[in-house]
This record gives sequence, structure tokens and C-alpha cells, in this order.
Amino acid sequence: MTTTQYREYLNFETPENENRASKPSIRRSNFEFCGFNLRIIRFMDAEMGVSSYVWESGIVLCRYFEKENISFTGKKVIELGSGTGIVGILATLLGGTVTMTDQPEILKQINNNISINIPFACRHRLKVCALTWGENQTDFATDYDVILGSDLVYSSSSYPALVDTLRYLCSQGTTIYLASEFRTGNGSLPFHEVILPTHFNCQIVDRLETKYIAVYKLTKLHSPDNKK
Repeated sequence: MTTTQYREYLNFETPENENRASKPSIRRSNFEFCGFNLRIIRFMDAEMGVSSYVWESGIVLCRYFEKENISFTGKKVIELGSGTGIVGILATLLGGTVTMTDQPEILKQINNNISINIPFACRHRLKVCALTWGENQTDFATDYDVILGSDLVYSSSSYPALVDTLRYLCSQGTTIYLASEFRTGNGSLPFHEVILPTHFNCQIVDRLETKYIAVYKLTKLHSPDNKK
């Protein structure tokens, strides 16, 4: 297919348009990217919080991979804030050796979606780990080829820890893809236009103008002393 089509068995839900998440339930969604049919299960309960949703930034990032015919074959990849796992799962299906990360309570949802979407023969290229930005990033490697993230910038209080984590994980040869929706009142625009450029070369490579979503491609600024 030349364009991505996706369909959900239930109406597309976000915290802004549904108020039923107080009662634990399961939502099932179908997506198609790069010729792969992805079935995503979402655990709708208070513990999962915002990770219960397939955010549109993640869909935009997956569409970008499709439009650009991106392959992760032979690449060592880490995803931050994996949530439902949709981006990391696609990166794995596109050949990557992928580490998917999120808060400890979110990992059950990610593992469930991996079991549905990743063939057993490919699972040796995929692992799921708890990662709290600014706290335990030093438990991870620093030689990733690619870092992925979608809709990570929703709370300005987390931005310093996110930057610290990106800087630690990123080497001179790393490419970062961040898909972000710009919302009023959370400092997301200055985060991308002011804070990130002090540490990274930043380029917008895709946009969804109707939703104020952009995909950024980042590489680490050259540092003579090679400090993180």
C-alpha cells in the first residue's frame, strides 16, 4: 500500500473525548503500516494513565517510517516511553534490534502487544525494560544507532530528565526520531526550538499541520571532549 490505513474496532479514544477509563477495560485497535497488520490491546485503567492511548504522534511516526521506506535492519534501537508499544513493535518488524522502555507498571501492556504482533522467531531481537528518565538511564548502553520517541513532551516538569536521558543514550553516530504534538501551556514548542538545539542538531522531517504534530530528526552536536 502507498498510504497507511488504520481502523479501530472501537471509536478512537483519548483522555479528551472519553471519561470511562475509571472502570478497568480493554480496547482493541487495528493498524496497518509498511505492510504489517498491527493489533494493539490497550489496558484502560488508572494505573496505566496516559499510556492507555495510541497517541497520534506515534501514528505519525509510524507513517513517516512507511513514507520514507525506513529499514532498521542491523540497527540497535531504543524507544523511550513505549506506551502501547506500537512504534517499537513496528521498528522490530522493520528489522531492528529494539529495546522498548517505559515505567514499570506499563511493561505488561507492552509485553502483551509484543506477544500478539511479533513472531516468535524475531523475539530475540526485542527486549522490554523499565526506564525512568533522569534516574536509571545509566543502566543502559550508549551505542544505540537509533533512539525513538513519540509524544514524550506533555509535561514540562519532565523535560530536564528527558534531555539528560537523551544525552546519555546518544552517541556521535546516533539518530533520534521524535514525534511531538505541540500543546499550549506545556512548553513543548520552546523545548524543541530552544532546549534541544543546545545539545542536538535538529531538523523537522515531517509534519501533520492539522494537529500541530512534527517529526524531528536529531543528531548529537559535535563535542571535542566527547562529553555526554
